[in-house]
Amino acid sequence: MLRTSFNIVQRRSFFNTSRVMIAEGDSIPNIEVQLKSPGETVKTLDLFKNKKAVLFGVPGAFTPGCSKTHLPGYVKEAANLKSKGVDLVACVAVNDAFVMSEWGKAHNAEGSVTLLADSKGELAKAMELDFDATGALGNHRFKRFAAILDNGKVTKLFVEPDTTGLNVSLVENVVKSL
Repeated sequence: MLRTSFNIVQRRSFFNTSRVMIAEGDSIPNIEVQLKSPGETVKTLDLFKNKKAVLFGVPGAFTPGCSKTHLPGYVKEAANLKSKGVDLVACVAVNDAFVMSEWGKAHNAEGSVTLLADSKGELAKAMELDFDATGALGNHRFKRFAAILDNGKVTKLFVEPDTTGLNVSLVENVVKSL
């Protein structure tokens, strides 16, 4: 039986079970995220509707692993991903839209990777891909992950087992799965 976002919420709310991370076969939660400014928003299901997409999440813009490896890898391979049928490559982090926009400019992501600001961490929590980074980054953040989406449904999920590592969710692994 395929799980839906409703089923995940229903199990948590009505049966008080432990947290359930989004899984392959699930639809991405329909959460509003910011684009280039707080006033420019989009619902995730609208963004990914009728598209094959790669969504990857990082703990934070301008952090070392995210800036040196994760985002640059996806920017570099964006054309290759698109040649394999990917319509949209997007990166999400629990940062504000202004930080995400500047981070994208710093890495020449325009036209390659769409940067999404989950400023309140609502998408991270809804996907159950959040972790407590208050000691280092001031709040809850996204675990490092990548997902291949088809019309908003997760077809392949890559989550770093240690939350922030740089192995499983690298673009090279995503390319191999397309």
